[in-house]
Amino acid sequence: MVNQKTTAVRLIPVIGKGVGETAQFGGLLGYAPVIPVNRYSCESFISRRGRIPAPIHSFKN
Repeated sequence: MVNQKTTAVRLIPVIGKGVGETAQFGGLLGYAPVIPVNRYSCESFISRRGRIPAPIHSFKN
């Protein structure tokens, strides 16, 4: 969170790159490191009719 507001992330799949490598997007898009994503699923939690609530600070947006 920055300035009491939630931030966002954009995930771009990069074919042929591994964790730790750098992906070049060209032009004004620049480059970014390839990082691992969470391999665990929340499917079992959701199938039990659970709900993932928003962070309490998100009410301020």
